[in-house]
Amino acid sequence: MISAGIDAGSRAIKAVLIDSDSLNVLASGIADQGVDQEPLALRLFESLLKKARVRRDDVSRVVATGYGRNIIGFADTTITEITCHAYGVRHLVPDAMTIIEIGGQDSKLIRLNERGAVQDFAMNDRCAAGTGRFLEVVASRLGVSLQELGKLANRSTKPAPISSMCVVFAETEIIGLLAAGTAREDIVAGVQGAIAARVSAMVGRKVAPPVLFTGGVALIPGMAHALESAIGHPVSIAPDPMMTGALGAAILASRQ
Repeated sequence: MISAGIDAGSRAIKAVLIDSDSLNVLASGIADQGVDQEPLALRLFESLLKKARVRRDDVSRVVATGYGRNIIGFADTTITEITCHAYGVRHLVPDAMTIIEIGGQDSKLIRLNERGAVQDFAMNDRCAAGTGRFLEVVASRLGVSLQELGKLANRSTKPAPISSMCVVFAETEIIGLLAAGTAREDIVAGVQGAIAARVSAMVGRKVAPPVLFTGGVALIPGMAHALESAIGHPVSIAPDPMMTGALGAAILASRQ
């Protein structure tokens, strides 16, 4: 049989189909989030069925997770993204102990025990500082793509201090730095450092390695290095970091 996981995130919908016995991924995909979340998720799900050349009846169970999980009516059940990311990352990296997940609208710190179960977690979902949205605002203000941010940060010789931890005020601060002639690369490096510092505050002093970085922001060059500097531990990017939540949901669906 086949199991499916749907991660209805704040900025994108991710879906994974796996073989329920081997847990091998049969198909995976991603689609931009929108107002009508369930039709978008269903369209993505059906495209994966076609890609894997399987029928809907072959799917024994569907688990939804993420920001919009309760809107996915065709799912059999829902499970929190904390648990799903833990299962997804631990499946890919069996010895992972700490997970940092930064998405479009929130960031999470997940600590695992030796068995891979969630020991505790912290979450920032009330402020866009420390999330992908902050980087989107910066990229837009500087007139570059998200991928170009990493290249700019790598050229920085003196990261600009970003004192405002509110995106609105930070944007005003960035405008002031540009007006003062601060180099774009130093601004980007400063922003990445500010995001990493925000996450580091959630991490605290207790960090059990290996530390895995997941979520869409993990794909932005320079962010893993910024996190390493902030928490004082090596940070590895999870394989296919945008899909770990959906993968974990699919694994949990297979167990049910």
